[in-house]
Amino acid sequence: MSNQNQLAHVQKNITDDVNNSLSRLKDEGLVLPSNYNASNALKSAFFKLQELKDKDGRPALESCSRESIANSLLDMVVQGLSPAKTQCYFIPYGKQLQLNRSYFGTQAVLKRLTNVKDIWANVIFEGDVFDYEIDGGREKLIKHETKFENRDKPIIGAYAVVKTIDDMELLTIMTKKEIETSWSQAKTKAVQNKFPQEMAKRTVINRAAKNFINTSDDSDLLVQAINNSTENEYDDERVDVTPDEVKKEISENANSEIIDVGFNEPEEDSEQHEIKQREEPDPQLSNEHDEKPSALNEEPPF
Repeated sequence: MSNQNQLAHVQKNITDDVNNSLSRLKDEGLVLPSNYNASNALKSAFFKLQELKDKDGRPALESCSRESIANSLLDMVVQGLSPAKTQCYFIPYGKQLQLNRSYFGTQAVLKRLTNVKDIWANVIFEGDVFDYEIDGGREKLIKHETKFENRDKPIIGAYAVVKTIDDMELLTIMTKKEIETSWSQAKTKAVQNKFPQEMAKRTVINRAAKNFINTSDDSDLLVQAINNSTENEYDDERVDVTPDEVKKEISENANSEIIDVGFNEPEEDSEQHEIKQREEPDPQLSNEHDEKPSALNEEPPF
């Protein structure tokens, strides 16, 4: 079988797995966005995956397990994300493929929640006039005035606002020290240094998202998928507005780890089957300096 035919065979089998599981989840109550085309998103994802390689230069479709690929794609579809819109991207870590949500992806996911109308984030620069108050136990933005020339001055903080369908604006604020504490959890600092404004917005919007998602009344299926990819994001910070920089940065980071990617699953037959239960993490992927916190049972870095 030629390499091209083999890739087509792998794509068909995994796509069938994802579609089978997606049908089951829809029967359990999952509702996808009305304007979301899962088939197009899967095609876009496989286009990206065909170009993705691990630290040894092997195609991710060969070195990553079939279950991790299928589960990453399923999480993508359940969240209504598309790689073509720079809402998510995939990173191989050893035998595991991980789905990572971008800043734009987090915005899109939050807007899917039933009580969210909009979400945005801004950076506070030295020289800005920023004021907020505590109203009824909640932080409330009073004003933020800035000037164009302030954008070249040091960042002193950032904030995100989640606007509900009742037009209530829920404010999340982080000081520069809090942001830097979050960044200290990252394995690499180059992205933060190169894109501090976007990374500051990403950090505060993820904190706002965490607070809102885990207290929402939305489908557990959607919330679990969101948390699955959020756990991956906690591993290290990535810039979302420049995907090429992201891939380069994370690829270098992943390649610095001493992990075993010399794995090639035996080809399975073409008989369709549902995605297996998520695999236990490979013990070789973690050490005492590289333990990924869980959004479900630990305080994440942002």
